[in-house]
Amino acid sequence: MPELMESSAVLDQVMPWIVKVVLALVIFYVGRKLAKWLSGLLTKQMRKQGLDEMLVRLVGSTAYIALLAVVALAALEQVGVNTTSALAIFGAAGLAVGLAVKDSLSNFAAGVMIVFFKPFDIGHYIEAAGTAGSVVEVGMFNTTLVSPDNKRVVVPNRLIYNDTIVNYSAEATRRVDLVFGIGYDDDIGKARELIESTIAGDERILKEPAAIVAVNELADSSVNIVVRPWVKREDYWPVRFDMIEKVKRAFDENGISIPFPQRDVHMHQIESTAA
Repeated sequence: MPELMESSAVLDQVMPWIVKVVLALVIFYVGRKLAKWLSGLLTKQMRKQGLDEMLVRLVGSTAYIALLAVVALAALEQVGVNTTSALAIFGAAGLAVGLAVKDSLSNFAAGVMIVFFKPFDIGHYIEAAGTAGSVVEVGMFNTTLVSPDNKRVVVPNRLIYNDTIVNYSAEATRRVDLVFGIGYDDDIGKARELIESTIAGDERILKEPAAIVAVNELADSSVNIVVRPWVKREDYWPVRFDMIEKVKRAFDENGISIPFPQRDVHMHQIESTAA
């Protein structure tokens, strides 16, 4: 009987703690769902207002983390943790962690700079930090790119912002730079006519600015002609590929040679003399 009473007393002491822990877990679970819903609602409203997609994603992810922190504090308070003391402890720990993860803070700051100064936008094709690809997302700490061969590349924001950024999608037009070499015995005027005729026959090539076709170099084995037509940025690669093939076909059909490096080997026979 005394053991039963002792067990009952222990249960009376433990039961309130169990209830508090369960309630704290419920608060955290429901609060996390609510934080996700609210951050999603915020991003949806920002998109309806026509705000920049990079800003929408950055604010949405930041809001979710902030709400989740509030939910965690509420759950801790439910189990009897003094949130004021917890905030002080978190503040001191945050300072120590901040010093330890300064690179992460640098990435966050660089992400904010990218969003506000907009050196590129979602969907732009860029080259930075030793890689290149189409921008998929600018997060709190990293920027995600997709390479032309469909590889997902995650780059820390600070590496991108502190590096030279080449944005291939910022302008509406691009110049295609090509070089065609012809033989020294070939007719330069004829070659120029064939190239200009190929350019005129492609409707994707813009009339303004006018394409440049000019002799650029007298190389070791060829006369090099530069060809610089202007196109819309989305037509850059199709026009480039087509121009190379069409000019090669035109040269072949009209007897214009495209030299390639050659090496002459002269063999000399040395007669051996008897000793």
